[in-house]
Amino acid sequence: MTGILFDLDGTLLDTLDDLTDATNFALGSFGYPARTREQIRRAVGNGAENQIRRSLPEGTPEETVQQVLAVYRPYYTDHCQIKTKPYDGIPEALEALKKVYPVAIVSNKPDSAVKTLCGVYFPGLYALGETPDCPRKPAADMVRRGMTAIGADRCIYVGDSEVDVQTAKNAGVPCVCVLWGFRDRQDMADAGGKYFCETTGQLVEKIEELIHGE
Repeated sequence: MTGILFDLDGTLLDTLDDLTDATNFALGSFGYPARTREQIRRAVGNGAENQIRRSLPEGTPEETVQQVLAVYRPYYTDHCQIKTKPYDGIPEALEALKKVYPVAIVSNKPDSAVKTLCGVYFPGLYALGETPDCPRKPAADMVRRGMTAIGADRCIYVGDSEVDVQTAKNAGVPCVCVLWGFRDRQDMADAGGKYFCETTGQLVEKIEELIHGE
């Protein structure tokens, strides 16, 4: 059975404002300057720790990185629904896909925040975030665990970044690269992306084309 696995941030949900606010709260707690929305857009996608590390000045001591991260994680979990919302057309696309395929969400954001957000916006879908016992993307573990959870023996993976392209490659599955998220087409093309979707209204069609063309 073919499943459809989705990244979350930048693919299903526009989380950038809440990510920016939470990052800047953590940075400000230690006297570091705030980052712009665009700077955070480039920092996200490979887990909370890397996001904080990229947002701190180069050469920040590791102990400080971990201290800032320890402030960020609970703050973001408690404030991840302030400005976040699904991209226009995503709820409708998911409803259409769920009628035909099993669907799951796998994300590099902390598992607590993933489950909070998906419980609100996508109830009933299997959703997995970063946990100590499951390496984050681009390792294939999340994709494989998601496939097992929904009973899929193959899948289409949908994401918005070079991390997602590499994840799909590592898992040996096709990747639909969406262009409304946190990375540019060139970023994903440079990583090996081949299949692109420009708008949410085209998403179901693009996934169907890829499935039936495989």
